[in-house]
Parts: sequence; structure tokens; C-alpha cells
Amino acid sequence: MGKHTVTSFDDELGHIDRLIRDMGDLAASMVEAAIRALVNSDVALGQRVISDDAVMDARQRELDDRAITLIAKRQPMAQDLRAVVGAIRMAGDLERIGDLAKNIAKRVGAVGQNAMPRALAHSIETMAAMVLAQITAVVDKYVSRQPEDLQALRLADEQIDVKYTAVFRELLTYMMEDPRNITACTHLLFCAKNLERIGDHVTNIAENAYYVMTGQQLPPNRPKLDETSLTTPAA
Repeated sequence: MGKHTVTSFDDELGHIDRLIRDMGDLAASMVEAAIRALVNSDVALGQRVISDDAVMDARQRELDDRAITLIAKRQPMAQDLRAVVGAIRMAGDLERIGDLAKNIAKRVGAVGQNAMPRALAHSIETMAAMVLAQITAVVDKYVSRQPEDLQALRLADEQIDVKYTAVFRELLTYMMEDPRNITACTHLLFCAKNLERIGDHVTNIAENAYYVMTGQQLPPNRPKLDETSLTTPAA
């Protein structure tokens, strides 16, 4: 993005970028902590994630206020307007990622009443690591203005969908093997679904970031390989 004659305009745009970066860092931190709390039955850590959601909400409100003020005061056009509107949209997706991390943290106590099988914990951690890598990468590519990498990052959501399907089937197996696992595994199903939804929000951010930088939309048809609706228990 080129420099403007009025340097305070660049400062205002830069501050919005920093808020996106801060929200991205907080989103990644909340997801990582929520999964760690879930796997380790750490209720106190889960409560911290729940508290962090208020911080995320406050940052989104600050970004919205600054963006609306900038539009009213500067009346930006073309690329500048895309940048401001895109930031508002990306902040909305980051705020939703915070909500989904909070939802995972809220289930820590319920899941923690029963020991989680190590194999299952590993599967959830692996899926979370994939999601965390996506969150970090999409914010990095946006802040450093690297649109050429965003399309590949968007397509990588397919791998998260595949992993979610595998975790879903694994949880069904545990429930069929022992009915005492049903309650804990049901909570874990919701947690895995929240991780899959976080991947979708990262994809939205990648699409908005690409549009901000290039003025072009990525192809509308993206792969979606959540096969859980086709999964049925074995007879």
C-alpha cells in the first residue's frame, strides 16, 4: 500500500493493522490454551481462556470504532477502502475464533471427569496444531502483504476437514466400545467441531486479505471435505 500525503492517515491504517495482528496473536493463544486445558483437565487454564474472550471482544470494538471513524473522516477510496472494510470483516472472524476457543474451554470440566485416552488426546492435539498453524500464517501473510501465499493457505483447510472426519470416526468408535465414554466423547465431538469451524474462519480471513491486497476475489468454490454426515456406525 502506497504512502499518503497526510501521514496521520498512514498512522491510522497502521494502527488498524496492529489491532488485526494483536487479535490474531490472542486468537492463537486462546486456541492453544483451550486445547492444553482440555487435554490436561486444567480447569483454571480453561477459565483464563474464557476471561480472555472479553479482551478479544474489546479489541474488536476498538478496531470497529477506529475503522468507522477513519471512513467518516478520510472518506477512503479504492484500495484504502478495501483495507478498512476488509479489516472489519477479518476482525469479525477473529472474534468468532475467540468465541469458539471459549466454547472449548467451557467443556474442560465436563470432559475432565473421565481420563481421556492418550491416542484420542493426540488426535485432538494434532488437529489443533494444524488450526494454530493456519491462524498464525494467515495473519502473517496479511500483515506482510503476501497475497500469493493466501490461496495455498486457504486450500490447506481441506486437511483440517479430513482430520476432523478422522477424529469424528475415532470418537464414535470409543462410544460404541464402552457406553461410559459417551458423555465425554460427546463433549469432545463439539470441541473437534469447534476446531473445524475455526479453520473455516481462517479461510474467510484469507479470502478477505487476498481481496484487500489484490482487489480480486479468490474462486468461490473451495474444497469442503467434512464427511461426518456420511459416517455411520459399523453394524
